[in-house]
Amino acid sequence: MSGDLFVPMATPPAAGSEVRIDLTVAKGGPRVILRGQVQWSRADGDGKNPAGCSVSLPASEREKINFLNGYVRGGILNRREKRRLPLRLQVTFGGLSGPVETHTRDINDEGIFIVTESPLPEGTIVHFVVRPPGHAPIDIKGVVSHTVLVTDEDVPGMGIRYTLDASRQDELTGIVDKLEAAFLGGTLPEDVLT
Repeated sequence: MSGDLFVPMATPPAAGSEVRIDLTVAKGGPRVILRGQVQWSRADGDGKNPAGCSVSLPASEREKINFLNGYVRGGILNRREKRRLPLRLQVTFGGLSGPVETHTRDINDEGIFIVTESPLPEGTIVHFVVRPPGHAPIDIKGVVSHTVLVTDEDVPGMGIRYTLDASRQDELTGIVDKLEAAFLGGTLPEDVLT
């Protein structure tokens, strides 16, 4: 598990319930959708302990939590090379048996994490197409830098580091800048946040 989150509410769901939490950090801050399971709930609050529930978040939510922690501390957003936007963008890559349709877990200026149960071996050169909202599909080339397998108890997939010339890198950085502005402004479509 990635961690627990206490959600104050007057009528919390029962323990064991699968829940969705829409979280917006401050007015105008990023909006993130988290999914987890209620571990315990307390309907009767008092002065010290409010009514609410504790939600266990799975490893699949880790990048979202890391981003939020960085946002709150002010560190990740100020270090461009380290920002990771926890966005679910549609992507197609060249798999071993042909094209694979899937989605991303996160994206930044230097690379992308593609969710797949059959990641390509580390060091493999891969071509893929990403479809950001409000933008034409982007054809990108990169190299698999690391893989996560189903047995690793994390979201399976592969991290890819871009291999782009300077002008294409600048173009991609501009697209990531726009995605970040839309994310922070709360204007991204909901299917990109889930």
